[in-house]
Amino acid sequence: MKTSPAMPNRVNSVSELHTLLSLPRPQHPLVSLVRFEDIKPGIDSNQTGTILDFYTIAVKKGFKGKMKYGQRYYDFDAGILSFIAPEQLVKEPLPDDYPPSGWALFVHPDFLRSYPLSKAIKNYGYFSYDVNEALHLSEKEESIIEDIVQNIEREYHSNLDNYSQDVMVSNIELLLNYANRFYNRQFITRKHVIHDLLTDMENLLDDYFNSEDLQKSGIPTVKYLSGKLNISPNYLGDMLRSLTGKSTQEHIHEKLIEKAKEALTGTSLSVSEIAYQLGFGYPQSFSKLFKNKTKVSPVNYRNNFN
Repeated sequence: MKTSPAMPNRVNSVSELHTLLSLPRPQHPLVSLVRFEDIKPGIDSNQTGTILDFYTIAVKKGFKGKMKYGQRYYDFDAGILSFIAPEQLVKEPLPDDYPPSGWALFVHPDFLRSYPLSKAIKNYGYFSYDVNEALHLSEKEESIIEDIVQNIEREYHSNLDNYSQDVMVSNIELLLNYANRFYNRQFITRKHVIHDLLTDMENLLDDYFNSEDLQKSGIPTVKYLSGKLNISPNYLGDMLRSLTGKSTQEHIHEKLIEKAKEALTGTSLSVSEIAYQLGFGYPQSFSKLFKNKTKVSPVNYRNNFN
């Protein structure tokens, strides 16, 4: 008889999480801030991971070792700040020195429901980054984040009043905005990493556009490229924007237009034939994209060279 695969733990509420972590009941049913030193192992005992129905922001301090970007490892020795959106599978083995130093902030979406942050938080791309793409904090940055967390912690443990939620949400938003700034700094200071990834991506696109994959599978997607580079789509996009000012999709389109120009000036293929050769299902879609990127139609572009 075939055995059904084990399912991940699913944690629906902050209170349920506290029970699994052997912590006292939370001060608020929709938000909690805990120190790792107070957590006891046990949440991932079946090795299948955990799905949380709320946002998680966490700092692990004193991390030592190598972090992986794409196919490469880079030395790193500092605290790391990570973000996890609801509905994501989390599976991370316990470190040898468990419990680690640091903290975790758990925020249920309902806690933000009546605030603009409820919608804005979905635009913070780092909530979809992989664990190995966490933010590496300098000592100064870690101190700034710690000050904000202490504000949240004080409010969390104080007697709740009509302003408690406003203050905590404001501090959460401040923390997220600082994270945006610090991630931008990380992209700038690790430009060599981005250049390596950009080179790898260009080689991938060249190989793809020069193979039969283009006609068989169509235009390569952002997901395809990020999968080949072993990084998350959002992280790849944000890294590229920080270096080139262009998204991953724009890089794909640039390569596509480059190949189209070569075909228009170097072959006698019709525009429709070129469109199909480049992976478009409809020639009209190709012509629209080409004109949008070059300001001229494929036919007019070709005529300029005749």
